[in-house]
Amino acid sequence: MQQLNLKPSHRLVKNYYEVLGQFGQLNIDHEGAVRDAFQDLLKGCGHQFDWTLVSEYQFQRKNLHPLRIDGALLDTFRLARGYWEAKDEHDDLEKEIRSKLEKGYPKNNIIFQAPERAILVQNGVRQGLNQDIRDAANLVELLKVFFGYREPHYEEWDEAVADFKDYIPEIARAVAGKIEEQRRTNPAFVQRFDAFYELCRQSINPNLSVQAVEEMLVQHLLTERIFRKIFANPEFTRRNVIAVEIEKVIDSMTAKQFSRDAFLKDLDRFYRAIESAAENTETYKQKQDFINTVYERFFQGYSPKEADTHGIVYTPQPIVDFMVRSVEDILQKEFGRSFSDHGVHILDPFVGTGNFITRVMKEIKTSALPYKYENELHCNEVMLLPYYVASMNIEHEYMERTGEYEAFPGICLVDTFELAEPEQSKLSFMSEENTARAKRQKEAPIFVIVGNPPYNAGQVDENDRNRNRKYPTIDKQVSESYARDSRATLLNSLNDPYVRAYRWASSRIGDDGIVAFVTNNGFLDGLAADGMRKHLSQEFNLIFVVDLGGNVRKNPKLSGSTHNVFGIQVGVSITFLVRLKNATRKKFLYASAGPEWTRYQKYDFLDHSNHVADIDWQEFQCKPNGDWMEGAQAPEFPHFVPLGSKEAKRGEEDSIFLTYSNGQKSNSDDYIYSFEQSRLAQRATVMAAAYNSELDRWRRAHCPEDVESFLNVDESLLKWIRHTKRCFARGENATYDPEAIRPALYRPFCINVCVFRSFVQRGLVPPS
Repeated sequence: MQQLNLKPSHRLVKNYYEVLGQFGQLNIDHEGAVRDAFQDLLKGCGHQFDWTLVSEYQFQRKNLHPLRIDGALLDTFRLARGYWEAKDEHDDLEKEIRSKLEKGYPKNNIIFQAPERAILVQNGVRQGLNQDIRDAANLVELLKVFFGYREPHYEEWDEAVADFKDYIPEIARAVAGKIEEQRRTNPAFVQRFDAFYELCRQSINPNLSVQAVEEMLVQHLLTERIFRKIFANPEFTRRNVIAVEIEKVIDSMTAKQFSRDAFLKDLDRFYRAIESAAENTETYKQKQDFINTVYERFFQGYSPKEADTHGIVYTPQPIVDFMVRSVEDILQKEFGRSFSDHGVHILDPFVGTGNFITRVMKEIKTSALPYKYENELHCNEVMLLPYYVASMNIEHEYMERTGEYEAFPGICLVDTFELAEPEQSKLSFMSEENTARAKRQKEAPIFVIVGNPPYNAGQVDENDRNRNRKYPTIDKQVSESYARDSRATLLNSLNDPYVRAYRWASSRIGDDGIVAFVTNNGFLDGLAADGMRKHLSQEFNLIFVVDLGGNVRKNPKLSGSTHNVFGIQVGVSITFLVRLKNATRKKFLYASAGPEWTRYQKYDFLDHSNHVADIDWQEFQCKPNGDWMEGAQAPEFPHFVPLGSKEAKRGEEDSIFLTYSNGQKSNSDDYIYSFEQSRLAQRATVMAAAYNSELDRWRRAHCPEDVESFLNVDESLLKWIRHTKRCFARGENATYDPEAIRPALYRPFCINVCVFRSFVQRGLVPPS
């Protein structure tokens, strides 16, 4: 078990005493002033365990009003690991402790602290640490015992989490095996599965594989008990419009010699640990936070490739709160409206587990909520498990606010980008109810779009067979706007789903409206995004950007886990785009977090800022060429003669070189470059032989159309890049030509040899 690494000589401890000393010089000893010093100390210690100190933490009491405690340390699953209550020096600490415990304050791991003394209570028992914490050694001892405490059910939970990631995929594969067995032996199952598969293809992706639908069944089987037990909602799978369709397939499977409970018995320990841990969450909101994290950890462990394709990163609550409060502020100041008003349709196109919609619901007046809930709140999710969690979270939030349960009619299991395709209007979406919802959403006059779009730019490796979707309509819109008006020659970054999300949202809202996204911040200054910036400037009147930084690739001194708000490698920004039908003014407002700020400092910044009106903005002019931030480059830079450009190729401007290109684009440099010609010749021979072997196997299998699924990928022999697969599908043979090996300047001053026409983007070795 991890122990707190803390000594009296550490900076955290010294800072604590320095602050107290400053207050002492001013004769300040009241709780409100001095407690911040201890709070900072707890925060710093908590970071070692990835625990977050939540101040003014609310906890429930049975049949009584909730109470607030000065602070609670929450782990990554939002489970409370310890509590803290501060008092000032004039309080009778013993009397205060008795009073608080009698009222129902937590007894399992809590520090009662005054500036000079602290008492630790664990599991209802004082630990003999009634310490004079003016002595640094006493303070460190107290904190080590406090951070070292683990309740028995949390120990069980920690052990289950450690086993969980490795064991769940094994169980999932076994469930998939049972499904395959049913497909061979159970006609009723085959009939229902095929019908469900067709619904999924129509609703989510016409190119959806059978394996992907089987994974949906696996996800449902593995998580149904969690939803049923933790949320005390045994009827969910019988009334949710998507769960009903899946249960039909599962029922036909379990009708013949298959018991889901018996099959999942090996996971009982994990389920019990989840249920036990969830019982110790006081509010439904805490249960939501807990299950959201369980889902995220589960999904990353069970299906990391699909998680990677869809860019699963859930939005921290401070970001959600800031964005929703800001949209409400903009609605009021720019449009004289609010979330509660009729006609303000709100859409989260990538809802995840429902955080944005549930937070919007908190801003809506209780009297207005039933109408908004029934008619003007909309969201989409393309993956099954977050769709389930979002449905229950949103429905429970409504029940908490109104006292009545109503199924949420605004959520659709559908791909938002796929909805933009014109042929989708002719299709059904999973069920009659889901179809009706999707069509109603398409017809709605959306006024606010808010959310966290997918962030993944594409498949990392063609051999992964994990490519992101293509969307002809949106991709064409990106090509004819952002790409066409870019000065860059390399536009791969415009394939990122978040870029599609901006293009889609810009077209989806009407003459008035707001788009609020938290995304990759690469579009702010990326060369390929100049056309995107130009169009956003033209299509919106006001642009607010809060740059949260955290780009580890640009600044290797940073750590994704420490400095990035999502714990990822790319930088992040929050962007608000405001379109005003009757306004001519244009304004770009920019604010940024400090370059060395930790993610917790960024969260605090957003919490304290409250909304956009409280930010200290820098205002820039949006230039016609797509440059947003004047001064980001030297003013004379635009006047330099370029090395080469598309305009120079057409004879429209001067450049140093009239002809230029990206050079040989292999997408497989490790295979076709080498310092040794003999080694490269051997490698090329092996690649051609491996390719031809697979081609022969494909021909003997009568040339199946799905080349992607057919290929046996062995990266030690050959890398299957896109063009290689196209040549394969055309039935072209490959041979090794010794004349194809040429000297090559791989990088400046780095001379290699390369196979010039072998397995490169422009073709295979010469066909036989």
